[in-house]
Formats: sequence, structure tokens, C-alpha cells
Amino acid sequence: MDKYNYAIIGAGPGGYISAIRAAQLGLKTVLIEKDDRLGGTCLNVGCIPSKALLESSEWFTAAKHKFNDHGIIIHGVELDLRAMMARKEWIVKTLTDGIAVLMKKNKVTVVNGMGRLTAPGLIAVEHNGQSIEIEADAIILATGSIPIELPFMPFDGKYIVNSTDALSFDFVPEHLIVVGAGAIGLELGSVWNRLGAKVSIVEMLPQVAPFADKQMAIMLQRSLKSQGMDFYLKSKVTGSEVKNGKVILTYEDAKGEAHTLEGNKILVAVGRKPNSANVGLKEAGVMIEKSGIIPVDSKYRTNVKGIYAIGDLIQGPMLAHKAEEEGIAVAEIVEGKGGYVNYDIIPNVIYTSPELAVTGISEEEAKRRNIKYKTGKFYFRGNGRALSLGETDGLVKVLTDAETGKLLGVHILGPRASDLIAEAVLALEVEATAEDIGRMVHAHPTLSEAIKEAALGADGRQIHS
Repeated sequence: MDKYNYAIIGAGPGGYISAIRAAQLGLKTVLIEKDDRLGGTCLNVGCIPSKALLESSEWFTAAKHKFNDHGIIIHGVELDLRAMMARKEWIVKTLTDGIAVLMKKNKVTVVNGMGRLTAPGLIAVEHNGQSIEIEADAIILATGSIPIELPFMPFDGKYIVNSTDALSFDFVPEHLIVVGAGAIGLELGSVWNRLGAKVSIVEMLPQVAPFADKQMAIMLQRSLKSQGMDFYLKSKVTGSEVKNGKVILTYEDAKGEAHTLEGNKILVAVGRKPNSANVGLKEAGVMIEKSGIIPVDSKYRTNVKGIYAIGDLIQGPMLAHKAEEEGIAVAEIVEGKGGYVNYDIIPNVIYTSPELAVTGISEEEAKRRNIKYKTGKFYFRGNGRALSLGETDGLVKVLTDAETGKLLGVHILGPRASDLIAEAVLALEVEATAEDIGRMVHAHPTLSEAIKEAALGADGRQIHS
């Protein structure tokens, strides 16, 4: 039996980063992963491949519809879907191979196989019919999440598909029906819409991007609709049927009236659930909620001494960067240091065009909390860099405390919002005010000036609006 100070089950963003940090702290570390490639869902069938396809499909759209505006004339633009998919796979392989190198560099032992708790401090790893046992002082569960399957619409990989399937279609569907208007549904819907599919989004809630500020969600939907996507909000899916090579979705609208949509494929993107089954929780005595969430305390400890959980297994948004920070924090906590994650300012991003990025609280949340606030807004159509890019949809909205000016939240809908949001996260982390951002020198011309203008707007001092 091999003995380690620190063992992680699951090599996604939370797991492999936790392994690196633990090794940096001098802990003898082992990383256990059931798949051949490291990186988990995010790198293999999630964040990275979806962003690769989003980028490729955006270039395709630009070549067809936007290059003319720049004086670049291209005739006969065609799609080579196989080449696009090959590029996606190359990016994934490059990054996952890089993680393997990082493991060697940091002297982390990697064990391939299905890891299961057998008792507190003990893990059995099965691979190709063989089993080994690992003992560890601290065991970190980081097995991530899996797509939620609707009980009346099970995945078949052909007509009813999940997000993994939708990353590897071998043809562009004539009509793709997407159930769910969260990040996954909107992003993958955008990919196939740009590549030529008719895309219909069916959502039970009254707005797309349910986590977002209402104004931003409405503007995002309006922009996506102008790109050709159809939306059916306040609509409850009731079933599906495959007939004559097509799939028919049935749903009820807000009035309870029944409707149907016929398409080639239905992408079910109603969320994800913790991948906490088959990890040996019962054998080790680890508590688990009905939802599959593993309860932990502020130090990521489960009810069993020496067993911790992070990432999508525990409460909070299912985001790769949340898992990464928890992975670092738990390693530092195990080593007796002050690991810390500020959950109030974790950014949330949807990588559509325009992108939506948020951190802190929304206007709706401020009202629920009875917080007196002020807002500052600036539209990208007034930003020189956005005009140069030809991407003027959207705005920046800044929320501040009405009395102190302290920043409460920042919401960005527009070009490169996923990059711009980092400034807002830092400002919230250091408890900056809108005046702090407004007085900070921003390079000109840049998209970030929109944040400065919105911050100035919160104090009625906006310059370019």
C-alpha cells in the first residue's frame, strides 16, 4: 500500500491545481483520475472545447458578414467542420498534455483509474481489472459534475444530446432545439447558429441567463435574437418523440397551452449535478444531501475527519475558477495556512457575442436586501475601441452604495467582457469605491474605459455620455 500526505480524486481544474499547490507546500501528493487525459470536464468536454468552437464560429460569421465593413472582400466562404473540430481537439490535447508535464515538474504522482473511498484515509483505485490501495492523511474529493438528464427525455447521443455530444456533431443540424437558456445552452446554441443551424431556445424561467441582472439579460436576448436565435421563455418542456428521422419537442407556454417544435436534435442544457455517486461516500461514512451536494464546513471538511470536498461537489456556482481557488485554499488549509475564497465576488461569464460577465450583486439583489444604491451606466456604442472593433452592443453597469460609494457589483455586456470583469473583481476585493475606479487612469482607446465611464456615472460625473 502506498502512503501519501495528500490525495485527490479527480483531475479537473479543482483537483490538478490543488495537487500542484499541495506539492509546492511540500506534501507528498497523488492525483487519481479515471480518464486517460487530465483536466476533467472543463479541459476535455467543457470550458476549453466550447470556447474553441465559439472562437472558430465567430471568425466564420465575421468572414461571411463583417469583413466587408472593413474593406475585406471574400467570395465563397465555406465551412470545413472537420477542420474546425480538429483545431478544437488540438487545443484540448495541447492543454491536457501540458497538465501532465506540470504534474511531473511538481513531482505529483498520477494514478489512472476509478478512485473510491473504502474507509476514512483509504482509497481503492481500479484500472483495467486491477486494483491498488492508497492511504492518505488528507483526501480531497474533486470529481466535478455531470449533465442533468430529464427523466422523461433520456440522452440517446443522437436525437436527445447533452453538452458533450453537442461539442462534436459531425454535421450542422438544420434545426437545433436547446432546452435551457443558461451559459451552456446559450453558448452552444450560438456556435451552431453561427455555423448555419436554426436554433430555438426553450426556457422555463422568464429570462435568459437566470443569474444575471434583468436589464443585461434582456439586452443579451435581444442581441442573440437579432443573430437569428428564437426564444420560448416561460415554457415548460413536457416530452419528446422521434419520428421519421426528426425529433419533436412538446412544451407548455405560460398559459398552459401545448405546443411542438420539430428539429434534428434536442440539446438538453438544464444544468449539471454533482458527480458524487460511485465515489465510496457511504463506505467512508461521508454525508451527502439528496441533491448530491456534499456538505462541508468553512475549511472544506466533510463530516469525516481527513476527507474534504471542493468544486462542483459542494455548494456554490459550478464554475471552473471557483473549483481552482478552492483547490488552492484546501491545500493551504491542510498544511495549516490560511486558505481563503471570497465567494461574494466570483465572476460569472457567458461567452456569447456579446459576452456577459458579472461580479458582485445585481439591482434585483440590492432591492431584496434593502440596500440603498446608485447606478452608473455606459454603452459601448460611445466607446472608441468598441467602434473600431465593430462590436458596440451592450453596456457596463456599476452599482455602488448610495451613502459610501463602495462598489457593490459590476455587470458587463459587450466585447471582451470576460477579460474586462477582472478589473471589477479586483476593485471589489480591495473594497474600492466608484470614485477609485473613476480616478484610475485607463489607457485610451480601450474597452476598459467603459468601466471608468460607468463608475463616473454613479457619481453623475460621466464625461462621454
